Amino acid sequence: MTTRPERIDNPWGPRTPYAPGTPWPDRTDSHLAPGLSEEDVDRWVQSASLLHSNGDAMDIAVREGRIVGVRGRTTDRVNRGRLGPKDLYGWQANHAPDRLPRPLVRDGGRLVECDWETAMGRIVTRSKELLEHQGPGSIGFYTTGQLFLEEYYTLTVLARAGIGTNHLDGNTRLCTATAAEALKETFGCDGQPGSYEDIDHADVLALFGHNMAETQTVLWMRVLDRLAGAAPPRLVCVDPRRTPVAQRAEVHLAPRSGTNVALLNALLHEVIRTGRIDRDYIDAHTVGYEELAARVKPCTPQWAAGICDVPAAAIEHAAEIIGGAQRLTSTVLQGVYQSHQATAAAVQVNNLHLIRGMLGRPGRGLLQMNGQPSAENTRECGANGDLPGFRNWENDEHVADLARIWNVTPDRIPHYAPPTHAMQMFRYAEQGSLRMLWISGTNPAVSLPELCRIRSILSQERLFVVVQDLFLTETAQLADVVLPAATWGEKTGTLTNADRTVHLSEKAVEPPGEARTDLDIFLDYAARMDFRDKDGEPLITWRDPESAFAAWQRCSAGRPCDYTGLSYAKLREGSGIQWPCTEQAPHGTARLYTDGITFAAADICETYGKDLVTGASVAPVEYRSLNPDGKAVLKAAEYLPPHEDTSTDFPLQLITGRTVYHFHTRTKTGRVPELNSAAPDVWAEMSPGQAADLGLSDGDMVRVSTARGAARARLRTTGMREGMVFMPFHYGYWDTPGGYRPAEDGAGRAANETTISDWDPVSKQPMFKTAAARVTRDDTPGGPQSDEATRGRP
Repeated sequence: MTTRPERIDNPWGPRTPYAPGTPWPDRTDSHLAPGLSEEDVDRWVQSASLLHSNGDAMDIAVREGRIVGVRGRTTDRVNRGRLGPKDLYGWQANHAPDRLPRPLVRDGGRLVECDWETAMGRIVTRSKELLEHQGPGSIGFYTTGQLFLEEYYTLTVLARAGIGTNHLDGNTRLCTATAAEALKETFGCDGQPGSYEDIDHADVLALFGHNMAETQTVLWMRVLDRLAGAAPPRLVCVDPRRTPVAQRAEVHLAPRSGTNVALLNALLHEVIRTGRIDRDYIDAHTVGYEELAARVKPCTPQWAAGICDVPAAAIEHAAEIIGGAQRLTSTVLQGVYQSHQATAAAVQVNNLHLIRGMLGRPGRGLLQMNGQPSAENTRECGANGDLPGFRNWENDEHVADLARIWNVTPDRIPHYAPPTHAMQMFRYAEQGSLRMLWISGTNPAVSLPELCRIRSILSQERLFVVVQDLFLTETAQLADVVLPAATWGEKTGTLTNADRTVHLSEKAVEPPGEARTDLDIFLDYAARMDFRDKDGEPLITWRDPESAFAAWQRCSAGRPCDYTGLSYAKLREGSGIQWPCTEQAPHGTARLYTDGITFAAADICETYGKDLVTGASVAPVEYRSLNPDGKAVLKAAEYLPPHEDTSTDFPLQLITGRTVYHFHTRTKTGRVPELNSAAPDVWAEMSPGQAADLGLSDGDMVRVSTARGAARARLRTTGMREGMVFMPFHYGYWDTPGGYRPAEDGAGRAANETTISDWDPVSKQPMFKTAAARVTRDDTPGGPQSDEATRGRP
């Protein structure tokens, strides 16, 4: 049996303990191709990770025009030289033999190679036909969380002011939409209040639905080093699974899926009941406290225990730790964002920090985390269903300001309704009003819920599908035109991580064949469409990454995400820099809200808020009345039962999630030998007791079924709560004989064959953690392999 690399079995590497208030020690992680040493490297090229949201800085090793490895950059504020498994090994995907070298077009029902002129000609012809006969609402763009800022901004300008469509969103809708919405609901604007450096100072860390150990391995290394040092922080973990985080927590709360609001209301109840609030901070910087206190007054730990199936004593213990913290840092991720009442629950974490006055100081950090490497950029640039620069689509002055920057009339920018979210775009395509969908860098035929429906939508003859990607993904196989894109290491641009740190990633090698950068593709399309401003000049005037960055700086000037103090030259000086970075703050800004709430005033805010139950927008006049001084809003939420609960036919709750070894739909990591061999196939997790009740045992092949569909998986019994089954969502069909769909009997490999087309009313984020399911034995030959390597967990 082949020996697995040490950093596969131990993703977090050795410890470098440190005490609170001291710098995180350096540690250089690296990996080069077999047989090579640093002396064999021709040059090192600056970059940052594109396979998670942590923003790990690294240098790319180049030899004879080819990427041959990476090493961490010790001077960087994010990782101090450390790299996770996907960082260390993921670069090998660039060399995969099935990279797309030339464009493809559908001819006679088959995809065939062609030149760029033919491919772009088809796209432009269809675009102009639709604009003439159907209007701009017939064209939509669905992008990713993995492009560079310069590419998102270009896409936004051509979609909003060129096409004039309201239909632009990213797959960040699946992972980070609730983060953005929760911050907007509380602070009036997006933007993470905290910093990764808060972990260096915190005496309590609370992780809500955030399996940091597997989703942000380097950040977990930072936590592990604090735990190994003097005066370690106390940990509170909320997760139904016994993750590596839960194993290190002083209190592990494992609630039923869909009950996060009940649990958080009980924590708020206890903090308020025991008087552990900062009344001076509340009075000076917030509105809504009395309503919040009244809402949570009946939400006792005993009440929540009956809903969440968590011991009341454990809730009380967690509240005592959070309430007693002098320096509380909290993180939130998909266990909250992809569950029932997602935004309402995330907002309650904000409330915990506000009533305790835990903002704006070292160790008092709040991080509504991202799931993808440049998800923050989709939000800043307006490629996620917002307007660029955190502008408010309901504020005419904001729209006019954007029109001035783009030199178009305000009516050229669609703002008659909220920008269309991804789930609604696919519904419009299903209904027939959306006739062209341009998908860049994402794979909805595996990542969206209820895949049978998604495949049906993408297969419609009336829908013209353009896919821009590295490989012939499951989605690309259904496209009318496929454009081969360059990726990380093959292009230059900036990307911003979950704590607002901007990194520059430089081109190290040439892309394969005729593949082009996403920026070049968008610029080519804009030129062929001949988009013009109000003076008849080209709408888009930039031609390379650095001039695109300069254009974005003009758009961000004076807004919360101000980039005007940054430059490519400054970003080449060794470390990423946190925005806002301005003339007044030339070295960036570690924490927001150090002197009160900054962006919530009605004339500045990105949103006037929404009803947490219905998602209905708050009217501008109502917002001004409720929050005349632009303070943070303590927004109360009532617990409501999930839309889909268990039943006799479907007695279990199904949740999906990630593994440390893979990213998104494995289009890159599945082509990396070390990562793929660590987790080559899908599995299902249940508690040993639950499995025994069903007559199942570890290693059995099972079928996980819901009202939408079924998936086959190898059973793994783990320490998770009873009544629940977990599946990783990464696995699709590109590396199976079926190509892009499940077997004829309908039982697939993808967890999203089973998930529900339902979304949070506020953030519009799909609920991947609320389906009712059943698990039965499946003896069909040819299912997922049973080798030890399928364990997929450290």
